[in-house]
Amino acid sequence: MHFDFGSYVSLLLLLLIPCFFWCREYRRVFYFSQLSWIKRQSPIFSLYPWLKAALFSLLVLALAEPFLYDAVSNHGKRGRDLVLAIDASGSMGQSGFDSKDRFKSKYESNLELAKIFIQHRHDDNMGAVVFGTFAYTASPLTYDLNGLTHLLEMTDVGVAGESTAIGDAITQSIRTLSFGHAKNKAIILLTDGYHNAGKTSPRDAVKQAVGQKIKIFTIGIGKPGDYDATLLKTIAKESGGAHYRAADAQALKKVYQAIDRLEPSPIRSENFLNRKLLSGYPAGLAVVLLFFWIISQRRERS
Repeated sequence: MHFDFGSYVSLLLLLLIPCFFWCREYRRVFYFSQLSWIKRQSPIFSLYPWLKAALFSLLVLALAEPFLYDAVSNHGKRGRDLVLAIDASGSMGQSGFDSKDRFKSKYESNLELAKIFIQHRHDDNMGAVVFGTFAYTASPLTYDLNGLTHLLEMTDVGVAGESTAIGDAITQSIRTLSFGHAKNKAIILLTDGYHNAGKTSPRDAVKQAVGQKIKIFTIGIGKPGDYDATLLKTIAKESGGAHYRAADAQALKKVYQAIDRLEPSPIRSENFLNRKLLSGYPAGLAVVLLFFWIISQRRERS
């Protein structure tokens, strides 16, 4: 773990601390007939200037936003902006896709393998699009792979309708990728059906992807004839991607492993992860000191 401040400029306020000891402050005028009655005392040996300085310092530290983080250098960081476009239409609810668990649906098998794939893409900025009759972004581009996995677990068959809008899935994925800054961008499109819904045709969607140099890797799952293999091959070929077939869960696992070996490209990424803000600690201690100060002032007056 490493320590840093979010606002170094705020720390310049600490230069005002000597004023608590040497700057004159307004006081009421008292008259004494004998100067010998007045005890001369340096502010350095008085409690209250130190208390004020400590209170001020703690508030400045809180304002400077101290935090802990895990260091991750962005030099040599490699990866790509990558979106998973997952079919959640009604046909994805069919069981028997996984020979090891016949009761598991195609969608459940895909999510299980997709989560394993996601956890291996350490350097990628990833997002997810779920589509059926319409398409929506289930997760924006993020380096938080655990968060992405959690969001995917909240989806299910039929969440976007029963039909299959492949064109809308591609355009929504392009829209999601527009927020990334990687040189290389790609879409992994998985479906088990034919395009039969949506506002955008696959042809127009692929033209948009080609115009933005976005590769599309298509995966057709199920038996031959269950999905439009010709369309998926065309999408992959025209965009510079590749097409894969997966007749069962074991084959789909191999497809994800093949895509996982894609050559990554340089990408900008954050310099720190797991940031934990610590401003509450100095602020809380400042409240305690302020309470102590108020109590001591009341005791002196009484």
